[in-house]
Amino acid sequence: MAESIFLGVAWPYANGPLHLGQIAGAYLPADIFARFHRSLGNRVLMVSGSDQHGTPIMLRADRDGTTPQEVVDENHAGFLKSWEALGISWDLYTSTGTENHRQWAQSIFSTLLERGYLFKATSELPYSPASGRYLPDRYVTGTCPHCGFEAARGDQCDNCGKPLDPKELIDPKSSLDGSTPEFREREHYMLQLTAFEDRLKDWLKDKTHWRPNVLNFTNGFLAQGLKDRGITRDLDWGVPVPLEGWDDRRIYVWFEAVIGYLSASVEWAQRNGTPDAWKEWWGNDSKAYYFLGKDNIPFHTIIWPAMLMGYDEDLALPHDVPANEFLNLQGEQLSTSRNWAVWVPDYLESYPVDALRYVLAATMPETSDSDFNWRDYVRRNNNELVGTFGNLVHRVLTFLQRNFNGVVPTLDPDERGKELLTRAEAALEEEKAELSAVRFRAGLAVAMALAQDANRYLDERAPWRTVREDRTETERTLGVVLSVISTLKTLFYPFLPFSAQKLHELLGFDGEVRDAGWRTVPLAAGARLPAPEALFIKMDEDEVVQREMARLG
Repeated sequence: MAESIFLGVAWPYANGPLHLGQIAGAYLPADIFARFHRSLGNRVLMVSGSDQHGTPIMLRADRDGTTPQEVVDENHAGFLKSWEALGISWDLYTSTGTENHRQWAQSIFSTLLERGYLFKATSELPYSPASGRYLPDRYVTGTCPHCGFEAARGDQCDNCGKPLDPKELIDPKSSLDGSTPEFREREHYMLQLTAFEDRLKDWLKDKTHWRPNVLNFTNGFLAQGLKDRGITRDLDWGVPVPLEGWDDRRIYVWFEAVIGYLSASVEWAQRNGTPDAWKEWWGNDSKAYYFLGKDNIPFHTIIWPAMLMGYDEDLALPHDVPANEFLNLQGEQLSTSRNWAVWVPDYLESYPVDALRYVLAATMPETSDSDFNWRDYVRRNNNELVGTFGNLVHRVLTFLQRNFNGVVPTLDPDERGKELLTRAEAALEEEKAELSAVRFRAGLAVAMALAQDANRYLDERAPWRTVREDRTETERTLGVVLSVISTLKTLFYPFLPFSAQKLHELLGFDGEVRDAGWRTVPLAAGARLPAPEALFIKMDEDEVVQREMARLG
């Protein structure tokens, strides 16, 4: 029976181009998962959008001498180009700047206020006498009181992941001029997170399928006791507070941005002329997955579920939050400020997309930080994509073309062939189990292992030798391997959509590879296949490494 699968993917700040850490952290895993479930025949809704109200946009605008909206417009357009080139298959990618999103954010604010989950409180906020303004939390940096990280921000520590208040920082400084801010009393609205503590603990009891790092972090956060959290700030950029007399303040971005998952679902339904269709993915019969980096865990396992509980108990809470750890680069922590990053537009100018998708999936930081380095990238492309999978496909299809005019033989396996075909069917079930459990590295390993098995079978059968002695036996070998290649097309599709589609067509199939389903599609015996083409291109290791290392820093 088909399931309704909702995928909410972290909303990137529209303050600069995307980098590989973001792709490995949230966007590639979400796309793999979406493509897999669509192949299964499940109903998938995958949404996200550009977060245009965060203080990173304001900081960028201040730095560049422009406006936040100009920063957003430039980077949102760049995101759209990158998503298309990377094959990220959104159902909707929007932004927090839409009227629809504003209405939903204000509606949830008002409803929580009416139900007593929001309250006014006076707190001490950072104020810069030099600029005559209150400082947004991200405009304040200092040392984290929990882990000692010296570059923690006033809203969160990127090192230990804990949400912060600017006043908690040790030796706080303004990021505008380095001065020490004053803390002045100011009235703001708070979310009564403490009211949801028991409900959240009860809800988490059956989340044993969550990744240990996500579950442990969340339970540890709850064990410390929740704190009520401010949800308005002194800003002129963002969603207005829907109350008279609050024109000089805005809804805090951490509260407003997560509402985008719901508002984007509604926008998708409206764009498709079915205004109520979003409800299928927000009912308790659906499964909601949230893909993000580890720095966003508490916002999706504690704060967003609490907001949903307070707003409408009939809306689906997260089924799973498969947050990834961080991707390092060449053995060092990725840093955009010192250009220690691989920017997506730069990558796309020089290299094939599926090679990147493959390497990032194979080294995905699912349970611990992982590392991307250019030498490993080239070797994986050359040895695994070209040497194992691509070589299998190319030598079988070219051999068939050269010796049998490209005509597909009848599938008539001997006992050894039957063993390999049984192994291929088992691989479909094995990868299905791994991907269902959001274990992408393990799922990809299943596909590559089958490609290795098929290469061994081909070497054993040596059709280049038997073709001179027994063409029937040769056709029997080719029939088996072609069937396994059809299985591999399915297995690799979530990871390598462009190559899988090309292979789909080289095997004589019409339409989209996704629509063929999660199965081995039989080739039509007697059909003549088109001239083969290479799926992957070998790279010069030293050339790539030298060129890309010169760009870093």
